[in-house]
Amino acid sequence: MFLQTARLLLRPVTAADVEDLFLIYGDPATNVFNPAGPYPDRLHAEGVMGRWLAHWQANGFGNWRIALKTAPDETVGFGGLSLSRYDDLEIYNLGYRFATASCGHGLATEFALRAVRCGFEILELGEISAVVRGNHLASRKVLTNAGLRYVRDIHDVPGAPPSLLYTLTRDDWRGG
Repeated sequence: MFLQTARLLLRPVTAADVEDLFLIYGDPATNVFNPAGPYPDRLHAEGVMGRWLAHWQANGFGNWRIALKTAPDETVGFGGLSLSRYDDLEIYNLGYRFATASCGHGLATEFALRAVRCGFEILELGEISAVVRGNHLASRKVLTNAGLRYVRDIHDVPGAPPSLLYTLTRDDWRGG
């Protein structure tokens, strides 16, 4: 499932993307709000990529590699929709992470709007959610700009302040 926006190209991840995955998710600057911190090594990134590929295989959707149309060979981020579980709550989770050089240009909002549209129009999901740290104001703004609204706190990281659950239903997205 290949998608695009005005500035972005999205394609399903492949095993060949693991180095870019490690470069972005292993960068401490992209993990300021992540209690787990950056990926420790390439082996960890390979394990994550294996799970992402298995998710695509099992569900027909998942994470995309994100590139600019003006530089299609350069990965600027990863993001997608995935089936995720938080304690007793199972959600269709919208997630994304961009390389630090790509932050502050509206790309995350552009991506999130396209992913939400895909989730409702193509995948016909009834609801899309996202989990964000309370102090990650930029990501909270992205989610709000994509139509998601705060629902409740989620205690997903032992010993840390709760994360925030944002959600958008297909009916609300349609305006009904």
